[in-house]
Amino acid sequence: MLARLVIQDVVLIDRLTLTLSPGLNVFTGETGAGKSILLDALGLALGARSDSGLIRAGATQANVAAEFSGPPPPALIDLAEAQGLTLDDPVILRRTVAKDGKSRAFINDQPIGVALLRQIGEQLLEIHGQFETHGLLNAATHRGLLDSFAGTTMLRRKTAAAHAAWRQAEQRHAEAAAARDRARAEEDFLRAAVAELDDLSPDADEVGKLAERRTGLQHREKILDALQTTDQALNGDKGAASALAQAGKTIARLTVKAAGLPDLLAAIDRAANDVAEAGQLLDRLLRDIDAEPDALQRIEERLFALRAVARKHNVAAEALLALQHDLKTRLALLTDQSDALTALAKAVTESKFAYRKLAEDLSAKRQKAALELAKRIARELPPLKLERAQFVADVTPLPEDQWGADGMDRVAFLASTNPGVPPGALNKVASGGELARFMLALKVVLVAGDPVPTLVFDEVDSGIGGATASAVGERLAQLAEQVQILVVTHSPQVAARGNNHLRVLKQTKAKQAITGVDTLDAPARVEEIARMLAGAQTTDAARQAAVSLLEDGKPAASKTIKRSARA
Repeated sequence: MLARLVIQDVVLIDRLTLTLSPGLNVFTGETGAGKSILLDALGLALGARSDSGLIRAGATQANVAAEFSGPPPPALIDLAEAQGLTLDDPVILRRTVAKDGKSRAFINDQPIGVALLRQIGEQLLEIHGQFETHGLLNAATHRGLLDSFAGTTMLRRKTAAAHAAWRQAEQRHAEAAAARDRARAEEDFLRAAVAELDDLSPDADEVGKLAERRTGLQHREKILDALQTTDQALNGDKGAASALAQAGKTIARLTVKAAGLPDLLAAIDRAANDVAEAGQLLDRLLRDIDAEPDALQRIEERLFALRAVARKHNVAAEALLALQHDLKTRLALLTDQSDALTALAKAVTESKFAYRKLAEDLSAKRQKAALELAKRIARELPPLKLERAQFVADVTPLPEDQWGADGMDRVAFLASTNPGVPPGALNKVASGGELARFMLALKVVLVAGDPVPTLVFDEVDSGIGGATASAVGERLAQLAEQVQILVVTHSPQVAARGNNHLRVLKQTKAKQAITGVDTLDAPARVEEIARMLAGAQTTDAARQAAVSLLEDGKPAASKTIKRSARA
């Protein structure tokens, strides 16, 4: 609730601190005392358009701070979290306006933009009057208010969850269909590329192995010449094998003639064996190199083919095997995807059906609640001198492309204040006073589902008196049992209902008019209400009438209106 309002240098106010209470706070005072200035200052703190003309003469800037105590509404908590703001208790909204018209806004000393201040203010307080009204005139709030009245909160949540599931199923199906279409668009390419790679049959590490072998074959002539020279040295007529054989024969004839010759013969035999083994290896190498005279050409051709295909696909030749696997997988989508798409399409149909069933149930409950709401409000209108008025909660089906998390309906509160005139938007069919009383009737019926904790009514009793004014006071008192009410009134019947009575007065200080506010005690209330009843001269009869009104305005009196509302 609004606990405190601090105003400095606004029009006729130099510095003023208002302390407000729960329940019904009434503001009274003579015409021109400055009651509208209080509302202008309050609006400034809530994000209304600033004007340098609001700055008091001689001051450099205007300052207003509104302090709200108690737990913030859930919608405000969500808004603050989305904006990265920290909320404390109390929530303090502050606004300054300089002479050049520029203003600054703060929430708990955190700087914010004026647009955000206005959003925050809308969650905390609504102003209803002859010239300004918020909240209920915003058609975007009507569907939620009707749902709260109908008690469909859980059904609405289920509908929102079903809508999200339906949209997710549609997205998954769309993504799969797009993947299939992309595959189809490149089907010819995929088939040709896979066929080419299948023909090529790349192996793992094939390029490296071929490159290594090619390096060896590029030196074939030199290797062949070296092998042939070595063969002549080992196996020729004067080669090592022949020389070792001749040496062995010579020494073998003399082994008995001298010591040490047997060891020499053994060494010669070992050398002959090593030469023989070298000759065998040499023969194998000569056969191998002569067996593939075109091996180098074939390797060059294979490497060229592998690298040419790799360039075509913009990959390294070493990655051809992985590319072959990838292309085959994409090609398989053309056949495998049809089954997956069928399953996804079925999921879309089923989730849409589930959403539609819940949304239709929600629509039916809204239609029923709309009729009951119209009946309840119709009972509130005659006592408020709106006996010719008509209220309609219009529930209209939306086209499918506009179905959403909130269902498949558009909800609008419409009214007509004259017979024969079709219902229209609330602010288009009612005069200022009628509109304020219409808002009062709506609030009385809808207050349980309306999250805004503080309501302001500016001269809701304008142009009425007697029983009608009493009815307005009763309804304000009833509302004040559930939310905080601030009402600016000229009606003694309304003023007598207040839990907290504040009198606005204008005084002259240092030859300058100053607006002030007094919080009235019981005797002062009697005098103020007597003044409102009597006019220029307060009489004892007026005082007695004021005492009677105050007695009638005690909380027990609101029980009558509650019983009639349930009748």
